[in-house]
Amino acid sequence: MPLPRISAAELMTENPRTVRVDDPVGEAVDVLQTTDFRHLPVVDEQGELVGMLSDRDLRALQLPYSEDAAVVDAALQKARVPVSTMMSSNVVSVGPDADVTELMELMLENKIGALPVVDGEGALLGIVSYVDIFRGILEEA
Repeated sequence: MPLPRISAAELMTENPRTVRVDDPVGEAVDVLQTTDFRHLPVVDEQGELVGMLSDRDLRALQLPYSEDAAVVDAALQKARVPVSTMMSSNVVSVGPDADVTELMELMLENKIGALPVVDGEGALLGIVSYVDIFRGILEEA
């Protein structure tokens, strides 16, 4: 069964929540915990995509239950480091015209769950997750 022709622009969440490279990691954790997102694009001061931060990247920050103050303090210190220290900087992204087949191939090939959508200058337009792809294909079926 051939897949419907659906573009990244049709599937993406526009103006996704982002964090900046110098934001503390703890802020990114708060965003992920208070939203239904599992991926956060990281942008510079001009709004250009420079990285991605996923819930998987942040697993090391899980605050351990411990009565040892040094262990708890070390975990809290990690939450104060900038996002740039934990983000993936070699980001696979697509343009708005990329079709659903290309999106799926890139996600499978790179073992990622979301793709940022950028314009020709690298400005973030949106993000497409595997859930967006499933939803789009089902709506077209």
